[in-house]
Amino acid sequence: MGFVAFLFRCGLGSLLALLAVGCGRPEVKQVPVKTGPRKVVLQTDWFPQAEHGGFYQALAKGYYAQAGLDVTILSGGPGVGIKLNVARGDADFGMMRSDDLMVAAARGMPFVMVSATLQHDPQAVMVHAASPIKSLRDLNGHVVIASISMAWIPHVQKKYGIKFDLKPNTYGLGEFLANPQAAQQCMVTSEPFLAQQQGRPVRTLPLADSGYDVYHAIFCRRDLGRDSPEVVRAFVAASIHGWRDYLRNDPAPAHALIRTRNPQMPPELLEFSRSELIIRSLVHGDAAKGEDVGQLSLTRLEDEMQTLYHLRLIDAPVSIGDVATKQYLPPLGE
Repeated sequence: MGFVAFLFRCGLGSLLALLAVGCGRPEVKQVPVKTGPRKVVLQTDWFPQAEHGGFYQALAKGYYAQAGLDVTILSGGPGVGIKLNVARGDADFGMMRSDDLMVAAARGMPFVMVSATLQHDPQAVMVHAASPIKSLRDLNGHVVIASISMAWIPHVQKKYGIKFDLKPNTYGLGEFLANPQAAQQCMVTSEPFLAQQQGRPVRTLPLADSGYDVYHAIFCRRDLGRDSPEVVRAFVAASIHGWRDYLRNDPAPAHALIRTRNPQMPPELLEFSRSELIIRSLVHGDAAKGEDVGQLSLTRLEDEMQTLYHLRLIDAPVSIGDVATKQYLPPLGE
């Protein structure tokens, strides 16, 4: 079980009604083709899974090709150097959490966020159904299995005035399943399914409930945006097209491609993860707040930057314009 769970990620969506929000198809800008399609590489943050579904849908259904792009999607996983691959040009685009990208930018790395993959953070703390832990505040005095370098940890401890001990996350569920008192960082789109498949009913405490709600974002080098803006714009628009299609229509093209590249991914987990993305509005967000597929709020990112500064995770805030831009995004609702 530990190995299987390792493959599916730990940290590191009213169906039709929610999907109806912002259902317009973005205009896919085509890159001028002179010597064939422009080759583009996307480095993902984990093994192929439903959380990448929109990109695989765009690849499988030809949306990238229609935009004049020849896209290669590289798998991530533990130890994959996403930032390094993008920085040295082995990948044109990468997937990361917005807080990690802000820390990287504050340390001088030449990255800029150009689109959101997820409007809201799917990270949570998972506990057994019978656990006395009912809220994040109740973690006080407990042991949490987690990725110990993540910014949510000092945020939750400071916000609620609590302390909890940490055990390094090994990307398996063995210890959690064996201990009814255990609490473990998870993705609401995967680990709860895996635990329940083992006969362990669980509850999740979303980290976004603490007010620390980061984007999962697509980023590139600043020089790519400066020198080839049409490539960035085309990639972003085609990806958004893929995400809308993946969540509104038949996900089979993406799922077939994902399972080809990750044969140990159960079809049932793909369906569970996609349903959670829809039910929780993780990709579309809340239209009443101006959220939509791919969109970024610079005001929200500014608040996130200030939080990182107050947690002393960066030495000084950096200009949001040096971290993120909306210039490559289609207008809201397209």
